[in-house]
Amino acid sequence: MVGRLRQPRAVEPVLQLGPAEYVAVLLVVALGALVQGSVGFGANLLAAPVLAVVEPDALPSTLMLLVLPLAVGMVRRERRGVDRSAVAWLMAGRLPGTVVGAAVVAVVSARTLSVLAGVAVLAAVGTSLVRTDLPVTRGTTLAAGVASGAMGTATSIGGPPLALLFQHRAGPVLRATLAAVFALGTVLSLLGLVVAGALAAWHVRLALALCPGTLAGLAASSRLAARLDAGWLRPAVLTVAAVAAAGAVVRGLV
Repeated sequence: MVGRLRQPRAVEPVLQLGPAEYVAVLLVVALGALVQGSVGFGANLLAAPVLAVVEPDALPSTLMLLVLPLAVGMVRRERRGVDRSAVAWLMAGRLPGTVVGAAVVAVVSARTLSVLAGVAVLAAVGTSLVRTDLPVTRGTTLAAGVASGAMGTATSIGGPPLALLFQHRAGPVLRATLAAVFALGTVLSLLGLVVAGALAAWHVRLALALCPGTLAGLAASSRLAARLDAGWLRPAVLTVAAVAAAGAVVRGLV
């Protein structure tokens, strides 16, 4: 009696991407790192939409893995600018904000949330153009942390509330403080993904393959950041925030 032939196991692709797709994602990851390394946030504005098209299962795990070395690198580069008190208050607000965001996601559609979050950020940008004296206090910092946690969890645009609050601070303070918050928040998010079983080995391999793009963008951002600090940082922050918000509105409506 002839035994059954064993079916060959499906071989898991090393990177889940073809060569052309890999190059495209690598370039947008580098550009995103350039933006965040210069302005303080925005790394995922380009990478997330492209990755959502070519390999949606890579989200959010792969991008979270890429944000970690970017944020840590920014903190190391401008560590003297970290506002430790602000980081503590932002994280204190980010944790309950994350819970609020998760609860809202359970009862409100993703499209509606995307539109509402985008409109809120656009309104904040418009307000910033008129009123330029928003103080950075414990209260406003805690509120920005809550907003960032809720919006980041519900719509993946958690950076604008933090950047808008710190738009009048010196460039190194804005970038390093936001980077410290992103690093801590990303570690917590990755731990949550591990517990939920949503972080696979191929996510790590893909992130490692894309990491050169992150490092290249971070390295190139040093010179651009110096130029923005000469009076262009606030316009850049408002522009990136507006683009992120407009993208959220479009995603929700289309």
